[in-house]
Amino acid sequence: MSSRTSAESEGASDPEDAARPAHHLPDGSFIKPWLPPERNRHGLFPVLRWKLASLFDPPPPDPAPEDVPRGTPDPTRPRAPEDEVRITFIGHATFLVQIGGLNLLTDPVFSDRASPVRWMGPKRFTPPALRIDELPDIDAVLLSHDHYDHLDRPSVESLHARFGSGLQWITPLAYRDWFAGLGVERVVELDWWEGTDTVDGLRITAAPTQHWTRRGRKPNQRLWASYRIESPSGRSVYFGGDSGWWPGYEELGRRLGPHDALLLPIGAYEPRWFMRLSHMNPEDAVRAYRDMGGRGVCIGMHWGAFRLTDEPPLEPPARMRVAWTAAGLPEADLALPGIGGTVVVPRVARP
Repeated sequence: MSSRTSAESEGASDPEDAARPAHHLPDGSFIKPWLPPERNRHGLFPVLRWKLASLFDPPPPDPAPEDVPRGTPDPTRPRAPEDEVRITFIGHATFLVQIGGLNLLTDPVFSDRASPVRWMGPKRFTPPALRIDELPDIDAVLLSHDHYDHLDRPSVESLHARFGSGLQWITPLAYRDWFAGLGVERVVELDWWEGTDTVDGLRITAAPTQHWTRRGRKPNQRLWASYRIESPSGRSVYFGGDSGWWPGYEELGRRLGPHDALLLPIGAYEPRWFMRLSHMNPEDAVRAYRDMGGRGVCIGMHWGAFRLTDEPPLEPPARMRVAWTAAGLPEADLALPGIGGTVVVPRVARP
């Protein structure tokens, strides 16, 4: 997928329109240009339809905390060796990624609820594997988008209180003002396919996903993204953020791969009629992995912390393993470590 198709460019009569990437709208909001306009709307009616159906066919209950698969966190302190990639699954989409001798966090959510308020909204059924005060020194945070299960104000405030201006935040476009309201000034915004070297030698590149944003009345006022993290020694990790499956995964693989590890979402996928454009199920995640080249360790995320949708909360990793085996992929290349588990990632063979 390119940011603007040749047909769009040839048909643009306004020079400003011709220069604008296809995922940027004139009003400053964003779209998924590979989908038709009706698939870019995020209105209230589908949500009401989903919730009404749930009244007549309730989803399965939350698991007991002791039933959630867990691992033992084993990060290297204060930092891992420069050539090592060590990834600890803190919960949901929050990882501690140790690469290039640095410590990064992804989508940090440490609160009890994924919600704008503390008294309602999706509540954790398992705590984060590490508290903020248990983390090693963090050098940078990658943010994929502004939904409450990925961008949590109390967590941002707590991280800022602990690490202050020494912490670099990497975001998609249109987040700087939100962070400035919390006193966080060290923010680098990236458009799709843009990169930055601001994190002590790491090259961090933002890439498209098929998702959306909303933190208020209007959707898509901020951009959403995934990221490639590359160290000077050539080690790389892909953090997939949130996404439905889309044909652009092949281009991501060509332009950004190969990766030593790919962190791909595998949960929040039912009912399928509603969720499929925004959230992959395990079969979609396997397809995305293969589209991106089918190499590197695949680590499933976006499960095991919050009840967001209707599938059994512990189904995603079990279903992912079945889909992986059915695709004939090597068992050693799938990592489902459980909340808190740490994966030491081998180097993938490169051409």
